[in-house]
Amino acid sequence: MQDYDCIYNILGSRPRVTTNCISRFAPSPTGALHLGHAFSAMQAYDLARRAGGQFRLRIEDIDQTRCRPEYEAGIRADLIWLGLNWDGDVLRQTDRLAAYDAALARLQALDLVYKCWCTRAEIAAAAGAPQGVQALYPGTCRGRIPPDDDRPYCWRLDTAAAIAQTGALIWEDAGQGAVMANPALLGDVVLARKDAGTSYHIAVVVDDAWQGVTDIVRGNDLFLSTHIHRLLQALLDLPTPRYHHHPLVLDAMGERLAKRRKSPTIASLRAQGLGPMDLMRGLRAGHFPQGFALSE
Repeated sequence: MQDYDCIYNILGSRPRVTTNCISRFAPSPTGALHLGHAFSAMQAYDLARRAGGQFRLRIEDIDQTRCRPEYEAGIRADLIWLGLNWDGDVLRQTDRLAAYDAALARLQALDLVYKCWCTRAEIAAAAGAPQGVQALYPGTCRGRIPPDDDRPYCWRLDTAAAIAQTGALIWEDAGQGAVMANPALLGDVVLARKDAGTSYHIAVVVDDAWQGVTDIVRGNDLFLSTHIHRLLQALLDLPTPRYHHHPLVLDAMGERLAKRRKSPTIASLRAQGLGPMDLMRGLRAGHFPQGFALSE
């Protein structure tokens, strides 16, 4: 594990930041990059380059049902076309499964995780969530007697027990300063999915530590996840990077760009004749192609 340059020593202290900045871009190869990806990658790239540091690329490919080699190839091609060249080897999550298993085993040894057999429909019904709304898990399987059958299960974090062990935690956010972590906002999150040996939450904190990431640049849509990530960092004795959460890129309808909504891709903008220098110059100046804008 590499040393960080952003470390909390005492609750409430400011992190020590040096010019040895390491940022990263960590897309999932489940589709082509869109303008929102380019905007986020550019900010991570520029942050590192201004500090004379390094910009890393990580492929988050644990969802093998949706990830495709051609999408990864497209990600690489788009980044190169945009002039966002990365440093070092590309890290893939599918090469890191043993590290995630070890992290989960540590939490199991601390008795901070439990098996959950609930389906999404059961969770939504138990939580009383409206259709289409992500339900906060009500803790149905916490302390539950295992069922007699062989139905699949995931592993969930016992968030209340974890908070009791770590006590108060903070992280440093470039936009909001010192933020008091409140992991209970996300409830007992999944740390190992039924169809995979890990999940986004545990993989991202383990990999950021492994890659020596000092500064994490990502959209405001992941701000709430940082509460859980700070908790996992404390439980796994991982240093805490500095966080930079940025506004999201919206389309003409005011909706955030997303692969599932088939938002215009970087490849489609390139096909329309938009050049990389003009695009990146505009993004750095806060000017977006027609039909795109930043969220408030």
